[in-house]
Amino acid sequence: MAIVDGDWDVVIRTPMGEQAVQLSLTGAGDSFSGTASGEIGSVAIEGGRIEGDVATWSMNVKMPFPMTLTGRVTIQGDSVEGTVDAGMMGLMPLSGTRRA
Repeated sequence: MAIVDGDWDVVIRTPMGEQAVQLSLTGAGDSFSGTASGEIGSVAIEGGRIEGDVATWSMNVKMPFPMTLTGRVTIQGDSVEGTVDAGMMGLMPLSGTRRA
């Protein structure tokens, strides 16, 4: 099972350009919680699950308008790569690294 604990610097490539986001995550068995912070403010990571090397979660953002984003990434050591599903806005690529 992948380890999600730590602070991650990720970039989400959105229709409005690249968004730098900092994820602060704490795992507990096959689940995790934390926060996502960036230009849009800080939001809670909800429903975090880990299955093998795949992590999934959701977060309710208010900016640029209210919506629920669903993340799905593959963790390989200190790197992550995957997507954020923004509903009508489609899938947005996400990649990043854990801070040392």
